[in-house]
Amino acid sequence: MGINEDTKPKSQSDAYEGEEMVEATGLRQRNRSNGSNAEGDDQALSVEQAFESKAVPSWREQLTFRAFFVAFFLAVLFSIIVMKLNLTTGIIPSLNVSAGLLGYFFVRMWTVALEKWGMLKQPFTRQENTVIQTAVVAAYGLAFSGGFGNYMFAMSGRIAEQATEANDPRDIKDPKLSWMIGFMFLVSFIGLFALVPLRKIMIIDYKLIYPSGTATAYLINGFHTPEGAKLAKKQVSLLGKWFAGTFVWGFFQWFYTGGDDCGFASFPTLGLKAYNNKFFFDFSPTYVGVGMICPHIVNVSVLLGGIISWGLMWPLINNKKGEWYSASLPASSLHGLQGYRVFISIAMILGDGVYNFVKVMFHTLFALYKVWKSKSKLPITDKDGNIVSAETVSFDDKRRTELFLQDQIPTKVALGGYVCVALISIVTLPHIFKPLKWYYILVAYLLAPVLAFCNAYGCGLTDWSLASTYGKLAIFTIGAWAGKGDGGVLAGLAACGVMMSIVSTAADLMQDFKTGYMTLASPKSMFISQIIGTAMGCVIAPCIFWLFYKAFSDLGLSGSDYPAPYAIVYRNMAILGVDGFGSLPHNCLKLCYGFFFAAVLINLIRDLVPKKVSQFIPLPMAMAIPFYIGSYFAIDMCIGSLILFIWERINKLQAEQFGPAVASGMICGDGLWTLPQSILSLAKVNPPICMKFLSRKMNVKVDDFISSL
Repeated sequence: MGINEDTKPKSQSDAYEGEEMVEATGLRQRNRSNGSNAEGDDQALSVEQAFESKAVPSWREQLTFRAFFVAFFLAVLFSIIVMKLNLTTGIIPSLNVSAGLLGYFFVRMWTVALEKWGMLKQPFTRQENTVIQTAVVAAYGLAFSGGFGNYMFAMSGRIAEQATEANDPRDIKDPKLSWMIGFMFLVSFIGLFALVPLRKIMIIDYKLIYPSGTATAYLINGFHTPEGAKLAKKQVSLLGKWFAGTFVWGFFQWFYTGGDDCGFASFPTLGLKAYNNKFFFDFSPTYVGVGMICPHIVNVSVLLGGIISWGLMWPLINNKKGEWYSASLPASSLHGLQGYRVFISIAMILGDGVYNFVKVMFHTLFALYKVWKSKSKLPITDKDGNIVSAETVSFDDKRRTELFLQDQIPTKVALGGYVCVALISIVTLPHIFKPLKWYYILVAYLLAPVLAFCNAYGCGLTDWSLASTYGKLAIFTIGAWAGKGDGGVLAGLAACGVMMSIVSTAADLMQDFKTGYMTLASPKSMFISQIIGTAMGCVIAPCIFWLFYKAFSDLGLSGSDYPAPYAIVYRNMAILGVDGFGSLPHNCLKLCYGFFFAAVLINLIRDLVPKKVSQFIPLPMAMAIPFYIGSYFAIDMCIGSLILFIWERINKLQAEQFGPAVASGMICGDGLWTLPQSILSLAKVNPPICMKFLSRKMNVKVDDFISSL
């Protein structure tokens, strides 16, 4: 469910690398607005006492056909949205709220209709709502963690041609639907088994907060109160209006895109000079909506990064053409200006990732130490789940703990599942990726449970999933182990997928257990819904990527509508891991060192200064994103942030309640338009008009040329 620098906080967090950042920051912001900063906060009214009169359905009753029917279609919708974001800028905000809201709305419509006809046999419960949300998030999460915008697409020849290095056939594997689906099934489930035996320790004994899981639980609990149902109805109505409006807007724009650089997406809003340096507003509802969901500091940081790079650095380095690099190099060559763009952004991403890895690991180890020192004070439960410690326990905690420990997932099932899936992967994956030897995978699976625990524990404390960081570690270590002459680049990228999948799904599962704990959903139903959602994602995500890949022939190319910026970034990380720094352009390594340590220093300052000061210090991860792809999306996001800021000034409560719904409607409507757009492209139906913008002098030349014909 994590800036996809890639940016997903899933918990989302790989904002996730950016992901890790966006979701972590965004959900914490929503927690504050909902008054739910932490599970342990004093509550004016006990949540479980409010639901005490309602019977808790068994785990089998929570897993309904209607829940998974709705989850499937929502998974398709959100996977399309995430795939589009993944292949454009990599900024993926948390869509958990939208998934929970739409899941509630559709099943509620279903049950109301059946109730009117006298056919309703089972009422809609918050536990069933939790099952839907879990399955949807598990499915659309694979559209990111599956690597379609980074490590998996980085294996392709299309990306390898742009990297100009390591183009040996052993380092290239072009996308095919068959092996992508197989790979997803092989690597996406093992993380679900890694930490199941530790669920009681993580959720009850250590009392980890898991802010995203907690926020989602408060949301679902709120929906199923009378007041929450009324608010949800208004939110869905507003979401639907903006969904329809932006879908129609996407259809309208399509008519004017009958050529390269045509249409509203190429509107030189700030002038042609600024447009050539990637500064323009492209009328994208998607990123206006993303800007409304992301915290203001994320949007400002992205814009600042664009100003520093495209406004200052690249023009200055371009003036060194012929001195720092050959003037005859093509624009896509990594030995020229493109190399500075890619490798400096990599340096900032790695600097931010290393700092946050050390920071989260420190918090994790320190928290474990404190737990060990005070273990005698931990709540003690008997075999029936009753707390027997003298420590004061709230009614909510007692009720939740009692039910959380009722439906046990046998440890032998978890351990057996992990071993079986690992053995199948060890035997099968080398047939998909020849350079990925079986002993590389064995070492990864031996280390994975420890790394998965560290990631899940840190995510529980900070809401940051460092799955991308562990994936990069695998790129460098396995790539160097395999070596340049034996497909090391491909081996490193494949190992990245193996490691990311394990540590990401393990953290996601613990988030879901936390949500289930607070909504009284059974751990069994959570585990099964995660498995079913993952299975959906293993088919849905590759199929949607395949649709993009076939519909848009320039997918992954720099300057296209879908440049997949992190694909080239990940491939070059793998090349660095195999070749070292010898292929970098002149002075590029010095600049990389500078930006690496600048990212570390900025993060350190953010953590040391008071919060009232740190909220104005930019985020290095967000700043790194536009270094490669430009600032046009940053302007979109800042406009979204400005809209929300003005709305909050006019009516803060209304903005908090309906802002996410409006933003989600914009993202969903514009994102869903991609599906018919792709179908039209596959059917060779081209837009009838090209709306293009020229300078006055160029327009005179064009007129003269036309008149001479």
